Amino acid sequence: MGEWTWQAGFGVFGGLLLFGALLVPAVMVQYRRYGRISARRMLGAVALSIYGVALVAYTLLPLPSPEQACAADQSRLVNLIPFHFIDDIARENPGASPLGLATSRASLQVVLNVALFVPLGVFVRRYFHRGTLTTTIVGFAGSVLIELTQYTGLFGLYACSYRVADVDDVLANTLGAVLGGLVAPAVLWWMPRRRDLEATRLEPRPVSGWRRWLGMLLDVLIFGFISSVVSVAATLLRTLIAGTSEVAPHPIEHVVAHLVPGLLVFFVPALFGYGASLGQRIVFLAPVWDGAPGSTGQRLARASVTGGAYTLGLALGDFGGYAPFALLSVLTSLVVLVSFTSVPFTRGHRGLSGALTGADMADARALPHVPTATAALTPPG
Repeated sequence: MGEWTWQAGFGVFGGLLLFGALLVPAVMVQYRRYGRISARRMLGAVALSIYGVALVAYTLLPLPSPEQACAADQSRLVNLIPFHFIDDIARENPGASPLGLATSRASLQVVLNVALFVPLGVFVRRYFHRGTLTTTIVGFAGSVLIELTQYTGLFGLYACSYRVADVDDVLANTLGAVLGGLVAPAVLWWMPRRRDLEATRLEPRPVSGWRRWLGMLLDVLIFGFISSVVSVAATLLRTLIAGTSEVAPHPIEHVVAHLVPGLLVFFVPALFGYGASLGQRIVFLAPVWDGAPGSTGQRLARASVTGGAYTLGLALGDFGGYAPFALLSVLTSLVVLVSFTSVPFTRGHRGLSGALTGADMADARALPHVPTATAALTPPG
């Protein structure tokens, strides 16, 4: 049974990594659809990520080497006879008792194929709120895709089928999805409906410390993503110009890779609307001065306190050998640390940047809309 259990641990580990990679889009979707984070639906997203990775592991992994997979047979392996598993069970267990037949490897394989798609039916029916027919179609289509992947050897990456494509697997998987759809209301009774959450999307909510920290986390993640893209682009450009990948990167590449995201995440958004950073806009936060948008100078000054310090500290990372730069890097790190820790102790959770520039943090939905040339950057009010 060990060959059927390692995938569970792989699914948990890989699923958590997948969810971490999709955290920013998940938060964006929830805030745009529901106006807040739904902890229960976020927990459902974690479970869905784990299930998705586990399903891939159970149906497609481990991948053999091409030599092992196709050494003896270069053909495509397929069974197109429905209910052939009954003959397999009888053939592999001659003279066995009913209990022996039910617990045989071939029988357990069928049960596993049914069980594998029960969670899919639960998710489609209750998490995505689709009907029984849609649940059945999704289960059938997903199973066919898996069997097609096996039959074609990962769509041609292998010269043969490294697993048998079996119509019985499709039948069992589809049955599992249908059963999952039937039990979904009892299993996910605690999952809030999307339409109920969407009904309160535009209701203003208090500015909490957790929400402020979430905005900061989103800023950091978006910053890191843009920085990675710029770094990869710089590496490709350097390799293209030099004709080799062995050329050492110039320190200016490191600076640019952090200045660009700093501009895009903190300073360019400060020029429009209420001047909130990208992460703050996602969670419907907006800085205000006496309940109104600040001047361009005020908005840029506020963005410079934390966003500017964070950007400058990272941009100077390659210049630690120079005493002035090293000192400046330490100071910017302290500013960022104080900005993070000061949130619970400042008026309205406005943080260090608000305290120094006179800004307060408000829910953007409670504020009048400010027309700008880039309305997409400004949350609806």
